[in-house]
Amino acid sequence: MTKFVRFVKDESGATAIEYGLIAAAMGVALIASLPFLAGAISGKFQSLATAISNGVPGN
Repeated sequence: MTKFVRFVKDESGATAIEYGLIAAAMGVALIASLPFLAGAISGKFQSLATAISNGVPGN
């Protein structure tokens, strides 16, 4: 019984689990925001390509 109590009170692995949860949350946030950013990024690259092909400075 004392080994079980020590196991429950042991917090040495908690940090690794917390970092894993933070990394997973960041991954989910990135995947969720990518569809919204894709259109904006694509539009910006298209306007840059148009400006370069037309020779327009400053765009």
